[in-house]
Amino acid sequence: MSQTNQTWVTEFLLLGFSHDLQTKLLLFLLFLGIYLSTTLRSLLLIYMVLTDSQLHTPMYFFLCNLSLADTGLSTSVVPQALVHMLTKKKVISFMGCAAQLFLSLIFGATQCALLDAMAYDRYLAICDPMHYPLLMTGRVCAQLALGCWTSGTVASLVDTAFTLCLPYQGNNRIARFFCEAPALLALASAGSHKAETAIFLMGVVMLLVPVSLILVSYGSIIVTVVRIKTTSGRLKAFSTCSSHLLVVILFYGTAIISYMTPKSSKEQAKLISVFYTVVNPMLNPLIYSLRNKDVKQALRNAAKRWKF
Repeated sequence: MSQTNQTWVTEFLLLGFSHDLQTKLLLFLLFLGIYLSTTLRSLLLIYMVLTDSQLHTPMYFFLCNLSLADTGLSTSVVPQALVHMLTKKKVISFMGCAAQLFLSLIFGATQCALLDAMAYDRYLAICDPMHYPLLMTGRVCAQLALGCWTSGTVASLVDTAFTLCLPYQGNNRIARFFCEAPALLALASAGSHKAETAIFLMGVVMLLVPVSLILVSYGSIIVTVVRIKTTSGRLKAFSTCSSHLLVVILFYGTAIISYMTPKSSKEQAKLISVFYTVVNPMLNPLIYSLRNKDVKQALRNAAKRWKF
């Protein structure tokens, strides 16, 4: 695995978490459980949204797209990490690393846009309920979803291109468990200032701008809810937003720390990466189904259909 300073890197060594066999086995079981939970819950949520007519609303349409993004992000990272936990040679080819970086960025950036679209949906539903059915039609929802996936793809192309266009010679040891832009930039054998600037600017567009719009939306929502005279009405309005707001805090908080703050320690960066690529996708379907009467009823309906 040694590389000379004149040798171009053709593969990377992912250092992962630990070299201790017992620790690796425990992490393997933990990651496998989280991945299976993420995939099954997300697919179940998608199935219920597609088959239950009471979930055919804009909010659940965007939630379905978010579940797809969760599954994609988790699948682009976790399976390879599981394989590396059981092998001694934790190697990934340059092209494999590029593919993983590209895919994980697509799904991560798409999540940013989808959370923004969901905030807009909640804003219209609460602040302008009379015009909500006219403004959030099926066509508008489809256009918003397409825009989210398109913006995620464009952001991924930009970040991947600027990251991989740098020369990589000599050091090929990535202090993460998957290929991530900040970790790769640290290995570049030539100045990475332009790439870091481009990724920072893309982070502003995909992270800071959406979260700012979400905060503005929730500011308007809070003002509207406070004006509601009945306590039950206020509680109902807040309950429709609480799940989304919790997901926003968890996802944007970790993503902003990872991509928009000064370089942190390797261990801290690794833990943050675990949270937004592995833990968050598992929590999202759980958060949206917890205390959600519509989803619980849809699950009961699905159970009745499956019962022989």
